[in-house]
Amino acid sequence: MAIGSYGTIRPSDVSPQDVEIIMNYTPTRDVTDQFVLTKLDAQTLLRPYFNNTETGGNAGVEVLGGLYNLTLPANQFNALGIYTLYIRPAQIRTVISDCGVLSALPNVKGIIIDISNVPTEYQNKFVPQGLVGFRVEYLNPDGSKIPNFFRVVTSSFYCEPVVTNEVNTTQKSIRYRYVDGDSNLIFLTLSPSSSPTNKPNATPFIGQPNQDIIISNTFFNPITLEVEMVEYDISSLAIALYGNQTKSIDDGIYTIYDSQNNIYRQYNLYEIRDQFNALLYEVRQNRNDNIDFSKNFTNITT
Repeated sequence: MAIGSYGTIRPSDVSPQDVEIIMNYTPTRDVTDQFVLTKLDAQTLLRPYFNNTETGGNAGVEVLGGLYNLTLPANQFNALGIYTLYIRPAQIRTVISDCGVLSALPNVKGIIIDISNVPTEYQNKFVPQGLVGFRVEYLNPDGSKIPNFFRVVTSSFYCEPVVTNEVNTTQKSIRYRYVDGDSNLIFLTLSPSSSPTNKPNATPFIGQPNQDIIISNTFFNPITLEVEMVEYDISSLAIALYGNQTKSIDDGIYTIYDSQNNIYRQYNLYEIRDQFNALLYEVRQNRNDNIDFSKNFTNITT
């Protein structure tokens, strides 16, 4: 007997063009005042993986959903510290040209976007039914975003304005109709946009002319990654603890070798005594600028 349980979470197969990567760098966890955001080029850094025949997919053409390779450019990740990466759907900032209705269906309300006001790299999204499911957020006149308020696009079609004669002078004479060919205007219907049946005059807000908006896809949920650049990693610490080591008795040179028996670190070991020959300190001094390559592990042990 079926219990009616269904999975609703699916791995995203989003294109890198639909992704924004924002980076914040701080040298230590104690520095919290300096908060500078840098936008990275997601199309350069993010690469999707593709299915192959062994996983039951079409090799080289079918994106393996949810699995991407993120490249960290050395010219931007070149300092020790904490890099916080905020990966979110790409935001398209534009302006509402008008809020109107369809001439044939006056009950259908929507917002009109002039595609020429859309950034060039995102204009290919503004095609018939190309924005269905996208989220629309609204900005206040001072540039701040209206918090926790959005609408969802339910349809998008090319349109053109038409002038109609209205009996009621309070109604707008300019309405819109869909067109099949290319147009510089696109009509977006939003949800919710209709009044509830129990209060017909309570029209939901969908925006106003000349209002700035943010349109973003809903292909995936934003995620945050933390990358910490350190001087020593687990491998280097393991070399210092468990790698081969030698100490030259004659000159006090202490050498640590990596897993291939190459010289990894070298130090001078010596003692400091007072005028009465009493031991005061034991010193280990780094020799990074004066490596003695005659202390090669193979030369010493053979």
